[in-house]
Amino acid sequence: MMVQEQAAATAVLRVADMDFAALQSLLSGHGLRLQRVAEQEPIPGSFWGDCEAGVIASTVYVRGDTPVHSLLHEACHLIVLPPERRALVHTDATDSDAEEDASCYLQILLADALPGVGRDRLMADMDAWGYTFRLGSARAWFEQDADDARAWLQQRGLAGPAR
Repeated sequence: MMVQEQAAATAVLRVADMDFAALQSLLSGHGLRLQRVAEQEPIPGSFWGDCEAGVIASTVYVRGDTPVHSLLHEACHLIVLPPERRALVHTDATDSDAEEDASCYLQILLADALPGVGRDRLMADMDAWGYTFRLGSARAWFEQDADDARAWLQQRGLAGPAR
């Protein structure tokens, strides 16, 4: 990673920058539990390791250095799953492209429910972290290329019309 990319990746919002109770409240509204892990301890259920959020059943695991976009993304993987599949999740929530796209879309929507975050900041953080989309940015994908993800979520009652 180039120095400029590293600086951008470190500038993303982290769990430590947020009101933890607000994060817990958002997740509990979707039947999920948010569990803080001690600093420097490995994050249980983290697919990518390092500071990335982890998932096991209905629990999302984070540390203070976990990016908010990572917490939301992993939570959304659980939200899009029916309860019987959610209960079986450990580390890798899906191998479905449709569920992956739906998780990306939903994390952007949920960012609007977090004070101090919002979709604009979240999409900038996603780009800074290295998420890749066909149209080159999270915003371009969300606004111009995510109709299938939105429709998938709408069919399951997880998203309303585009706004």
